[in-house]
Amino acid sequence: MASASLPSTSVYLQFSTPNKSSSSPKRATRLSSRRVVALPIRASVSDKPSVPAAAPEVKVSEPVKTNLPLKKIPGNYGLPFVGPIKDRLDYFYNQGREEFFKSKIQKYQSTVFRTNMPPGPFISPNPKVVALLDGKSFPVLFDVSKVQKKDLFTGTYMPSTDLTGGYRILSYLDPSEPKHAKLKQLVFFLLKSSRNRVIPEFEACYTKCFETLEKELAEKGKSSFQTANDQAGFNFLGRAFFDSYPPDTKLGTDGPSLISKWVLFQLGPVLTLGLPKYIDDLLLHTFPLPPFLVKKDYQRLYDFFDESSGYVLDEAENLGISREEACHNLLFATCFNTFGGMKIFFPNMMKWIGRAGVKLHTELAQEIRSAIRSNGGKLTMAAMEQMPLMKSVVYEGLRIEPPVPAQYGKAKKDLLIESHDAVFEVKEGEMLYGFQPLATKDPKIFERAEEFVPDRFMGDDGEKLLKHVLWSNGPETENPTLENKQCAGKDFVVLVSRLFVVELFRRYDSFEIEVGKSPLGASVTVNSLKRASF
Repeated sequence: MASASLPSTSVYLQFSTPNKSSSSPKRATRLSSRRVVALPIRASVSDKPSVPAAAPEVKVSEPVKTNLPLKKIPGNYGLPFVGPIKDRLDYFYNQGREEFFKSKIQKYQSTVFRTNMPPGPFISPNPKVVALLDGKSFPVLFDVSKVQKKDLFTGTYMPSTDLTGGYRILSYLDPSEPKHAKLKQLVFFLLKSSRNRVIPEFEACYTKCFETLEKELAEKGKSSFQTANDQAGFNFLGRAFFDSYPPDTKLGTDGPSLISKWVLFQLGPVLTLGLPKYIDDLLLHTFPLPPFLVKKDYQRLYDFFDESSGYVLDEAENLGISREEACHNLLFATCFNTFGGMKIFFPNMMKWIGRAGVKLHTELAQEIRSAIRSNGGKLTMAAMEQMPLMKSVVYEGLRIEPPVPAQYGKAKKDLLIESHDAVFEVKEGEMLYGFQPLATKDPKIFERAEEFVPDRFMGDDGEKLLKHVLWSNGPETENPTLENKQCAGKDFVVLVSRLFVVELFRRYDSFEIEVGKSPLGASVTVNSLKRASF
């Protein structure tokens, strides 16, 4: 929940690069062949220890025994000032994010190259990066023995600490800093303490979400999923984490809108609002938005957390963290990381499942309802373990469009980094950047990599691919610890994503949507909801 790189859950590393990544397991997945026996794929907050055991020491494979050629990193940064601005305009407007990277891969015939990353002048002091855009080179970004993560959460710039109460929040701390372990331990405590409230509170809040969608559909013929999802998501987090229902407090129903404005002031330099090119660029990417404009909004959020999180703040004091610093971190972990992840990922899931069509909808509804009936009509962790297709669908959503697309790390020493095709030397102090959607859609790792394949992660071969699902700032097969930067709420995010799919198909046989663009994630309009008929 609290320490990947931009923009997220979120909530937010350790990886041993396989010696033969280029021959990573693939499988030809077919929607018609879902009768495979699936091994258990688990996500739970109930078994999280208050002090997670340290994972084995991370090693990034050094290309000592390799037939790959040693090559100079291609690409350049262009003229000072001019080069970064050209790359920024291409990234946001002339090409778009994904095409920006794909065109450079084609130009240099390499998935590792030098480029500038936005925002550049005058917000970023140094926009120069070495881009790692394949599934083999990307994992070096998780190895905190090779890269440092200090103040790199949002990339080549860091938002003013005036936006976070004057504190450097957990997401911006390197594991070597003393406060990192204490603050991450506090997040683990929060997750463990809330484990018994997660399922019932999610069910209650998203039942209300779906009722709102149905009411708007009846009145207007269509309904905005974002609006209903944002309110349900924030209410759920308030109830699950702090046993507090935001609409019953002074905050009322304003939480989601206040968070959205506050997040814009932090992520504006790497977002676009769809305004005319030069107005958008001047407003968001040239100078930081002044924090004082959201000071009162932030204070309202802070007051809610200060009043609602007493038992967590007590634990913070036991850990040697001041109540004030802890409260700012709880606000960030809940609002920026976790709520932000749900705000991005749930609409994306609606998009991909909606586009997959009625056949998948029917299979999900049958599997989910059957498993719940087999468990006495109640939704439990055990029931969800009997839903292999549902679990695979969630992992496929996290693979094809991860809610945290960017990762950064600064080389602690000279490194040799392997792609599938070559070995490259990176010098100490150079900034490394990874665009995760290209790493997790690497065609040398995944067959039909650009397609949403619902049953991709079912069966023995499917489970082997989970180590290449990297949304949490680490492989899905690894766990967050006090010593790494993997998302503290990794299992929590997977769990609530599964709950979302389960609640959707407990209630509906199928649905129809329209998909548009938004600054974060997809904009989803619901056009029809077919209530459960079996």
